Amino acid sequence: MNSSTASSSSTTNTTSATDAATLRERRILSSKLYFEVPPSKVPVIYSTSYNIAFLGIEKLHPFDSSKWGRICCFLVSEGYLEKDCIVEPLEASKDDLLVVHSESYLASLKSSLNVSIIVEVPPVALLPNCLVQQKVLFPFRKQVGGTILAAKLAKERGWAINVGGGFHHCSGEKGGGFCAYADISLCIHYAFVRLHISRVMIIDLDAHQGNGHEMDFSHDGRVYILDMYNPEIYPLDFEARRYIDQKVEVVSGTTTSSYLRKLDEALEVAGQAFDPELVVYNAGTDILDGDSLGRLKISPSGVTNRDEKVFSFARERKIPLVMLTSGGYMKSSARVIADSIANLSKKGLIDMKNCSGNM
Repeated sequence: MNSSTASSSSTTNTTSATDAATLRERRILSSKLYFEVPPSKVPVIYSTSYNIAFLGIEKLHPFDSSKWGRICCFLVSEGYLEKDCIVEPLEASKDDLLVVHSESYLASLKSSLNVSIIVEVPPVALLPNCLVQQKVLFPFRKQVGGTILAAKLAKERGWAINVGGGFHHCSGEKGGGFCAYADISLCIHYAFVRLHISRVMIIDLDAHQGNGHEMDFSHDGRVYILDMYNPEIYPLDFEARRYIDQKVEVVSGTTTSSYLRKLDEALEVAGQAFDPELVVYNAGTDILDGDSLGRLKISPSGVTNRDEKVFSFARERKIPLVMLTSGGYMKSSARVIADSIANLSKKGLIDMKNCSGNM
């Protein structure tokens, strides 16, 4: 290639990138996913639409696809949360999703076979796609709307919990591992534009590596990724591992005391290495002892302790924090998450009674 051709190609690439950035910004600014939430609501986001139930097909995957509703039921029935104070998000539209996803990826979800591979439930391939959209992908799009809105609420109130989301295996171009949309990447891009945030830390403590957001932000210095994961299990994405700023590997059989010690050390390093304006915390409970996919041996009290440490990290530094519930493949996960959120309330790290919730 001669110099004039190279120069022309470089100019074309620069123009193309600028056009893409402008279109992305326009889509974000015109989105309806950010809306004003009255002070009578607390920054806990949930919709009954999150839950996936269709002819028992949801039972063919180890993921508890009704855990999101059960978490809220526990918190409401035990008096930690008022049902009327929960925020209901909007569904992410195609234009919202195109902020990160390509047209070709979204088009691929019109194939029931492709969706069945992503959600790891083979019989989904046999269903008409209109049913797959309604019963599987619509709940995911509602959760995406919740994750995106959570950043706005966190900026306003200091914290926000989306009782769902955390689809960290999905990138702009590829889904997998029960993750059809890249809600973490979308949340961060919306925060860049709408909240004028320029530095975000992802603390991913799901048992699995968060390869989706790692690929999406592989060359973006505005995002710092701390990923603490079991390197022996899915997704074994060695390319994405190159883009983790702080990699903490916890092998199968790691116990609670060892896990929490590594987390303390990791948070100390992260706090010195990066000064974020927003923390996105992916709080998977597949680290629990007995979870066949996570293969770690963390006790329920260890999960409570873990969440408390992450919230303390952010609150002490006055950094807004978004929590997503992510993976967790045992029926007991909902109870553990509810107990952990209740503990955060008891420790004064979140306020689910006083709706002003200021830091």
